[in-house]
Amino acid sequence: MIKPDLSQPLPETIGTAHFVGIGGSGMNGIARLFLAAGIRVTGSDRVESEYTQALRRLGAKIAIGHDAANVGDADTLVVTGALWQDNPEYQYALAHGIPVLHRSQALAWLTRGSRLVAVAGAHGKSTTTGMLATALLQLGADPSFVNGAVIEGVETSAGHGESDLFVIEADESDGSFLLYDTAVALITNVDDDHLDHYGSYGAVEDAFVTFADAAREFVVINADDPGAQAVAARLAHPNVVTFGEAAEADVRVGDVSTEGPVAFTLTLGGAAHRVQLKVPGRHNAFNAAAAFAVLTGLGFDPSAVVDALARFGGTHRRFELHGTVGGVSVYDDYAHHPAEVQAVLQAARSVVGTGRIIAVHQPHTYSRTQRLAQEFAEVLEDYADETVVLDVFGAREDPVPGVTGELVSARFRDPQKVAFIADWQQAADYTAEHAQAGDIVLTLGCGNVNLIVPQLLDALHTAKGA
Repeated sequence: MIKPDLSQPLPETIGTAHFVGIGGSGMNGIARLFLAAGIRVTGSDRVESEYTQALRRLGAKIAIGHDAANVGDADTLVVTGALWQDNPEYQYALAHGIPVLHRSQALAWLTRGSRLVAVAGAHGKSTTTGMLATALLQLGADPSFVNGAVIEGVETSAGHGESDLFVIEADESDGSFLLYDTAVALITNVDDDHLDHYGSYGAVEDAFVTFADAAREFVVINADDPGAQAVAARLAHPNVVTFGEAAEADVRVGDVSTEGPVAFTLTLGGAAHRVQLKVPGRHNAFNAAAAFAVLTGLGFDPSAVVDALARFGGTHRRFELHGTVGGVSVYDDYAHHPAEVQAVLQAARSVVGTGRIIAVHQPHTYSRTQRLAQEFAEVLEDYADETVVLDVFGAREDPVPGVTGELVSARFRDPQKVAFIADWQQAADYTAEHAQAGDIVLTLGCGNVNLIVPQLLDALHTAKGA
């Protein structure tokens, strides 16, 4: 993988920008805003996708497959941290002195001079960023935004607005969230993730403290999460707003109902506001509370904010329904940490009724699988009725001997509730054979597990004769 040099100064001008991996979830949004800013954009990716096609329609020139010739006359190369060092386009740029920007540096360039709202945290970033962008659009604020997932109703992960407000999902995984000139820092929660970059949990906490204290206007932080509480206790910032169920929270969450789409009450300054979302899951009450704290802190009327948040329809790859065959509904979710898996399984339980939940779990990275196999097994066994475990999606890491998906399945207390199946077609067929009308099949992971969804739907058609 490529680690960004965060000390590298941002260029005054970009010239022609070439994106390596332009169809990626974070990259395509930045490319879209470069085009909106009048910058000529070229790019490449391994495969064609709806994102590459959309960018072509906006004027980008995109090649499928990686080759040094793709760089052409580009003045700047934009890369993602998931890129391997031997990528021919990256190596060509190094050899020819073409400046290389990590995607976070390209985003920092885009947001310069803005009133930036940066959303960071171990879990909930994309959903909360989507809530903020949706609400600001509903409130007529005309923001710019870049999210890590396509926002339902807006149908894009990025948009260019004319106001000075700019909302981004700020990635803490490699420390790049420290790059931004942030006006409002939102911390959803803090967990012991991304230790491959930080080395220790103490370093994770230090980074969040630095991120929050640098905010020019105010900080919004979770009052319930132990990691966020530890960060809050160290802050020197004069303007910190908290949210959660804790009695001392500035934005208090209460009366949460998880029957179907989540409903709850938010109390601010003694005034209570009932909120009804379109999306399920107790965790989304807290994502919405975080967004509410930011929006009211920016000066928007609380009642208008509640109405605007009610319009949020979710984001792609966050409990996203892909189809129902023979009474079996197939959903996909990006969850890749035990806390996220638990949250989405609880959300699924709130809508499945008398049916069962069959989880199809793809472990993400060898280091996380090795470190958290027991936690994944416990959550999957406790909150799903059956689980199919696929093999590890290595992402930026080289394989580790002995670390496979079986590391998770072997830790189930009841082996009848889990099957480790590395072959995707076999996994799809097995899942379809076990699923019954009324069940939910839920794919879980931030790798490419969403690509098994068509196989699952086809297998269900075959198994159910539908």
